[in-house]
Amino acid sequence: MSSLAVLSAPLRCALGLGLFALALAAGAQPGPGASDPIVAVVPFSAGGSVDVAARLLMPRLSERLKQPVVVENTVGASGTIATQRVIRARPDGHTLLFAVASPINVAPLVSPNTYRYDALKELVPVVPVAASAFVLVGRPTLAAGTTNELLRLVRSQPGKLNFGTDGVGTGLHVTAEMIKQEAGLEMVHVPYKSGPQVLTELAGGQIDLAVLPVSLVQGFVRDGKVKAFGVTSRTRWPGLPEVPSLSETPELKRLDVEAWHGLLVPAKTDPAIVERLAREMSAVLSEPETVRKLADAGFKPMQMTSAQFAAHLASERSEMARTIAAAAIKVD
Repeated sequence: MSSLAVLSAPLRCALGLGLFALALAAGAQPGPGASDPIVAVVPFSAGGSVDVAARLLMPRLSERLKQPVVVENTVGASGTIATQRVIRARPDGHTLLFAVASPINVAPLVSPNTYRYDALKELVPVVPVAASAFVLVGRPTLAAGTTNELLRLVRSQPGKLNFGTDGVGTGLHVTAEMIKQEAGLEMVHVPYKSGPQVLTELAGGQIDLAVLPVSLVQGFVRDGKVKAFGVTSRTRWPGLPEVPSLSETPELKRLDVEAWHGLLVPAKTDPAIVERLAREMSAVLSEPETVRKLADAGFKPMQMTSAQFAAHLASERSEMARTIAAAAIKVD
């Protein structure tokens, strides 16, 4: 006879309930590797550059984790709705934020009374996954063919030409303001709801200029539907080697902007979960096929440790704060 058989019925019942409670508690923090799907929350609309990168990478992460990874677009308020969703999520490794700078380091600076969160404290950086440059592009009928010609055109008509971005206080908006500040330009900002909408309006001649991701515009540039004046990275971008870097123009020699895409999880997530996610994602980024697919889509892999990623975000915030203050960008 087993030792459990000699226990009284009430005691057996209590012990059974205790074991059941322990089982529930163990299941409450499953982390990657359990059967429940992981949700990768994308803060922007389907078809945009962030969504493209997420849908390119998450299937391979799913295969390495041997667990479903589902991409969900939670759109609105410059990515802050998605960010706050992940901040409030249980820190069990089942909710990831596939983020860029806008909701992490831009929106809280331009709208501090609206977005009362600190992503650098309320989220844990896991790893960056890809980098993309932006491109300064113009409508096809714009009377300029080079960056120097464009600067002369804008200066000859101060405050007359306009530029579109995906919203007030987004990463694209701040990058455009950096260009304006470096070159001493006066232009009118026209905010839209998404990058694809900006590109459609630009190609149709409804706006003069735009700052958009390489991954979004490279097809339009190759087809001659928009004019590309330069990329924001220090060197020419592999996906558009024929397009110069804006830093090749003397007035913009200090410009060097690359947009990171990365994974973050809620604060208090078990470090072991963070470490495994980082390890598996880094392995995906080392695969030649992944590198090729990223390049075809206008990205390049971005490899950092979690600690290096956190330091990068802190440094970026300081630079963003200077630009935002100089441009007096406020939404509140």
